[in-house]
Amino acid sequence: MPELHTPRLLLRAFTLADVPHLVALAGNYEVAKNTLNIPHPYTVEDARRWVQLTQENAEQQTGYAFALELKATGNFVGGAGLNLARQFDRAEAGYWLGQPYWGQGLMSEALAALLGYGFGSLGLNKIYATHIPENPASGRVMLKNGMVKEGELRQHTKRDGRYHDLVQYRLTRAEYAQLNQPRLVK
Repeated sequence: MPELHTPRLLLRAFTLADVPHLVALAGNYEVAKNTLNIPHPYTVEDARRWVQLTQENAEQQTGYAFALELKATGNFVGGAGLNLARQFDRAEAGYWLGQPYWGQGLMSEALAALLGYGFGSLGLNKIYATHIPENPASGRVMLKNGMVKEGELRQHTKRDGRYHDLVQYRLTRAEYAQLNQPRLVK
């Protein structure tokens, strides 16, 4: 499992030492309700299973989930990852951040690192991500990283007994290369 670095974050493998922090941050309903896969309540057993699953996925090269750690303090702040569909050379990006760390631009940094890893090291052709309309901040993270809105998926998922729409964004290898092309200064 690689380590990725941004100016403020270390993206690293999840470990069992992260379990109490996972429970504290992901267990917050304000965090969980904006995701498709974090159950609520979030238990120690859920966190242990998550750590094991991330390790298995990395070994099988089907997904790479990173714990997000602040470089300055070593604090665990959230998670981000890529779920691969190798037959299509694409991945779905997903991420979450503990509520005390919202609004600081940390997830934009983390997603930028994921995109670089996906298009660079993994050789992907497309990375996409979704968010529920009730969480527009997640869409802003995608837009800040140059992702393009592809469309809306009506009643595509179910959480807390309700069906939710999803808004989907994408970035292709060609679009990513265009975004990261050196600009000529006159």
